[in-house]
Amino acid sequence: MKFVVSSSELLSHLTAISRAISTKSQLPVLDCFLFDLNGTTLNITASDLEVTMTTTMETESTEGDGKVALPSKMLLEVLKKLPEQPLTFELAMDSLMVDMVSEKGKYNFVAQAGDDYPVIPEIDEDKASKLQVPASMLLTGITKTLFATADDELRPVMNGILFELSSESLTFVASDSHKLVRYRRLDAKSEFEASFILPKKPAGLLKNVLPRESGDVMIEFDHKNAFFNLPNYKLVCRLVEGNYPSYNAVIPQDNPNKAVVDRVDLANSLGRVSIFSNQASNLVKLHLGKDELVVSGQDIDFSISGFEKLNCQYDGDEMEIGFKSVFLSDILENINSGDIIIELSDPSRAAIVLPYEKSDDEDELMLIMPMMINA
Repeated sequence: MKFVVSSSELLSHLTAISRAISTKSQLPVLDCFLFDLNGTTLNITASDLEVTMTTTMETESTEGDGKVALPSKMLLEVLKKLPEQPLTFELAMDSLMVDMVSEKGKYNFVAQAGDDYPVIPEIDEDKASKLQVPASMLLTGITKTLFATADDELRPVMNGILFELSSESLTFVASDSHKLVRYRRLDAKSEFEASFILPKKPAGLLKNVLPRESGDVMIEFDHKNAFFNLPNYKLVCRLVEGNYPSYNAVIPQDNPNKAVVDRVDLANSLGRVSIFSNQASNLVKLHLGKDELVVSGQDIDFSISGFEKLNCQYDGDEMEIGFKSVFLSDILENINSGDIIIELSDPSRAAIVLPYEKSDDEDELMLIMPMMINA
């Protein structure tokens, strides 16, 4: 088997799928990329059994078909240090010896049998559901919610993004019990109602490759696996089993106190004031009065404190509420709006953060739980 590829193009494809490979592989062959040559088309696969990514690229000067598993770490390290040039791969299928020939050098190593590589799961057509969405929409939904997923071994359903399909919208939800994000697209509708929980790792892989793609993504899923078919990539992953908590129940509906504030100004103030907060609790206080927001933090143990005043539109009840500054910063970083609306009922209940500017096709809501303010 022999083929010629561009070194930079090969590196780009391998880098995109390499994150699917686990640092602690269960099988030695999973430390490899599976190269499957069929005519001039080269399919390259990376997997950790839970998540599998495949990418496709065209080759030149091919001789013979076949599949072999090539060591991932060695390939990536060599390709990163090679300038753009044609690379020739010559593989002896009987001995599994590989010659990788560049313009000025030649590298020899041993491959593993392609037949030893795990078989990619196939969808159960009888139980499958399908949805087609633009790549940009899927990227936005994942980006808006991924930061809010949990790392909870006791509740694995919280460690992923909930996809909810209905005749009215496509909804992305993530929560770690301290913060919650619900991002709804009203311009993506389904003829059926269904849902699945996408684990954090494949969500991160999609976030990495989707900016390279344009056009639509075909999403197929059954009771066990989800399949994301992109123009140049395919991702297959095992879904999180279990039922996602009833997230709508924790979103407070009656929030009479509403403040409109500049998002960047608040984020910058928060970054400065949080330096003076207690490092263990990370508590910052927001004091809301007539058209004024005061952000403050203090650490009694070290006798340090800081506060800043911000202009805002507010005519509700005067109140002071505490938040963990890192959680509030995360939310502010992931809202694309110049001004934001903060809706509150009282200091003991969750606050809702909404974008002030939004399109008719989007419904974005972020929620953050308050912290107790010590007297």
